[in-house]
Amino acid sequence: QVQLVESGGGLVQPGGSLRLSCTASGVIFMFYRMAWYRQAQGKQRDLVASITSGGRTNNADSVKGRFTISRDNAKNTVYLQMNSLEPEDTAVYYCNAVPESWSGALPIESWGQGTQVTVSS
Repeated sequence: QVQLVESGGGLVQPGGSLRLSCTASGVIFMFYRMAWYRQAQGKQRDLVASITSGGRTNNADSVKGRFTISRDNAKNTVYLQMNSLEPEDTAVYYCNAVPESWSGALPIESWGQGTQVTVSS
């Protein structure tokens, strides 16, 4: 059974840092491009950052210079290091996996439960 489990969220003051983790099970992790999304209350779910199986990254403009996505294929885990957090970063953060086109892997239809990040003084 495929599972994505996010962790690491919490309450942090503006300017603070958090590191989120997402561990995948039931898949060949290196066959998947991984991404972090976030959904603020009452808003749509937006892409925050993504990383290919080879380590190429892409960040949304709103988090460039503040957030860093990375992955450890040996641990089946993707991370999101978030620095200089702002109240606007408050959201539930989800990870997502998409098969690389060369892999032949199956898509993952489900999302994890997410992890809440609240930035407030």
